[in-house]
Amino acid sequence: MAGGMKTLAKETAIYGVSSILGRFLNWLLNPFWTWVLAGTVQMGVIGNLYSWTALTVVILTYGMETGLFRFANKKEEDPLKVYTTTLISIASTTLLFIVLAILFLNPITTVFGSEDIKSHYVFLLIIILGLDTLSAIPFAYLRYQKRPIRFAVIQILNVIITITFNLFFFLICPWLAVKFPDAFSWFDINKGVDYILISNLIASFIRLLLLSPQLRVKYTFDAALLKKMLVYSLPLLVLGVAGIMNQNLDKMLYPHLSTEVDKMGQLGIYTASFKIAVIMVMFTQAFRYAFEPFIFAKNKESGDNRTAYSQATKYFIIFCLFIFLAVMGYLDLIKNLLESKYHEGLKIVPIVMLAELFFGVYFNLSLWYKLTDQTKWGTYLSLIGLVVTVLGNVLFVPQYGYMACAWTALFANLVMLVLSYFLGQRNYPIEYDLKSAGFYFVISILLFTGIMFTYSNIDNMWLRLVINTALIGIYVIIVLKKDLPLQQIPIVNKYFKK
Repeated sequence: MAGGMKTLAKETAIYGVSSILGRFLNWLLNPFWTWVLAGTVQMGVIGNLYSWTALTVVILTYGMETGLFRFANKKEEDPLKVYTTTLISIASTTLLFIVLAILFLNPITTVFGSEDIKSHYVFLLIIILGLDTLSAIPFAYLRYQKRPIRFAVIQILNVIITITFNLFFFLICPWLAVKFPDAFSWFDINKGVDYILISNLIASFIRLLLLSPQLRVKYTFDAALLKKMLVYSLPLLVLGVAGIMNQNLDKMLYPHLSTEVDKMGQLGIYTASFKIAVIMVMFTQAFRYAFEPFIFAKNKESGDNRTAYSQATKYFIIFCLFIFLAVMGYLDLIKNLLESKYHEGLKIVPIVMLAELFFGVYFNLSLWYKLTDQTKWGTYLSLIGLVVTVLGNVLFVPQYGYMACAWTALFANLVMLVLSYFLGQRNYPIEYDLKSAGFYFVISILLFTGIMFTYSNIDNMWLRLVINTALIGIYVIIVLKKDLPLQQIPIVNKYFKK
């Protein structure tokens, strides 16, 4: 058992570090694009296209990744047969999608709702979607085979290749075009969207090549098995689609709902600023991989896992609020990641960060329906959140623009959080430390108000940074004194004993 736990911890660390590192490197591309793209319109096009990408991949895999894990681990099933049956199914539907999408390319292009999105963008996107979907099942099989290092290497390489080609097109090619104009006459810096998509396409193709050993297997197709897998997996598709749409629907609908003349440019500003706020997601993901295992291990001896769940949620909130204050306190520095024409959108950052915090807490609370095998509630809650998202965007975006997108995201996540909490207390009661959570929210709001005061009333940036650092320090001191005494931290504890 101890060996199994050790292996699990090692694999979790590898998956976690590779996932966080990959997302961080990928995240860096967004501020980079604000500097190299010709304008905010192109950034809006990228934001819109990639929001559709996230949704389409979920649809094209239709929950079969989870189905693969479920059925490959059944004693009565042959794992290789499960894998190849899944692969044949996904490959067939993906190829059908590619053919139909290319045949109806022009009508599909009009669905995006903007003349700034060209048909050849959509064509490139279709091929990328096909390659990414074909890679999904071999990736999942690597995890089933417990090969985390190969999984992590391919994942990181994919991001590095994407970044490398972006740097080639946007930094090296302009220089080469000046030095060797005849050889690089094809290069046009105004075709930034093309180069981003081509970079993605190359990286996706190479990733599929790297996964080719997982494709060289003896194929067996079992129609009866596929039927059972679909019965299990398709409900997960509803949950996945609802979840993705909650996160991306605002960017999909914006070109259709906005009444502004420069609606794609406004979407570009929103997209860039939204990505700054999403730094919260990466930090909270790191928290889960680094901190939660210690909380659960600490409570394992007593068998009181509910206390562990409560503590994990409590410290998650404390950590998130610290990230919130840190980002807002140092926004003077962070905003320089973006080109200045995007700075007007930074007003959404605190709203979106709180929205992501609420979603993170909701994710923690969702434990109850997983432990009680009532996963249908995950679908219901996601659909409720989706309804709120649709209504908020449809009703308010025409009048308030992208600010309505940010506030709607916050409200939708808050609704899901509150509903999940009360449903969880009925079905799987956990004594969460609401008093502590409320205390830290109030303290954070007061400190945030102080940070906003410095932006409004102090012209000297360095003085603002000093005061904001002091305000953040107050939060840290309160946490250390109230909930995380230094002597309880294992690494620090040995120095207190001396």
